[in-house]
Amino acid sequence: MSPSSSDRPKIDPELLGFGSEVKRFREAADLNQEELAKLVNVARSYISHVECGRTKCRRDFAGRLDEVLNADNAIVEAWDVLLEKIKVVRYPTHFISFPKIEATADQLRVYENYLVYGLFQTEAYARALLVDDDAVATRMRRQELLRRQPPPMISVVMEESILYRQVGSKEVMREQLEALIVLSMRERVFLQIAETGYYRGVRGSFTIATQSDRSEVAYVVKVNGGEICRDPSEIARMSEVMQTLNAQALNTTGSRLLIEKVIKEKWI
Repeated sequence: MSPSSSDRPKIDPELLGFGSEVKRFREAADLNQEELAKLVNVARSYISHVECGRTKCRRDFAGRLDEVLNADNAIVEAWDVLLEKIKVVRYPTHFISFPKIEATADQLRVYENYLVYGLFQTEAYARALLVDDDAVATRMRRQELLRRQPPPMISVVMEESILYRQVGSKEVMREQLEALIVLSMRERVFLQIAETGYYRGVRGSFTIATQSDRSEVAYVVKVNGGEICRDPSEIARMSEVMQTLNAQALNTTGSRLLIEKVIKEKWI
């Protein structure tokens, strides 16, 4: 029985376009995939995935292909064009301007109900979630905010279920939860865990970024990805929700104890 269209992996048309260029130069060089794979020291399946648009290779690999196939820099140029076209994958369209807002904020108030907050993710946890090395590198660069002097005040409430939701291996989860404990002890970082339950007004994850002039912008996660919100009345409503969460979630000490308990019970 053949898989339905919904079961087939989604192919990015931009990746497919790049892969078609690689295939064109490979065929022009009268090489099959196995022969090209040996020349660039990778598995044949990797060449297949690149040509079929199932993976995005690194730029240095594009350079190796270019040299072996005598493409006169055409493959590298195609890779550069690809990168420009898929920048929205690194920061989806609805998120593009928010990292700049986040990076200059004096205060970040965050509620997360499904995954560890992006600024608190370890590289291994992020790698289990994201599509390629560039996406992981982008997320790690966002975390430079944590090393800024003076650091912003970051208040994060995460739902308890996040501690139990496996992303990657057990080792990845243990490292991630241990990292949360360390982060929670940093100056101006306040991490609280909200026990599983109903909290009035809470409908999904959001971040409120407050600037030095006290202006505020929010990023709200939606079913279709999310949106940036500048409406003062909406942000005021989210601020009230955040106050409720801060009041009803475990305090920072209790949150650390819960994280330690979950590590011992589930991730060792």
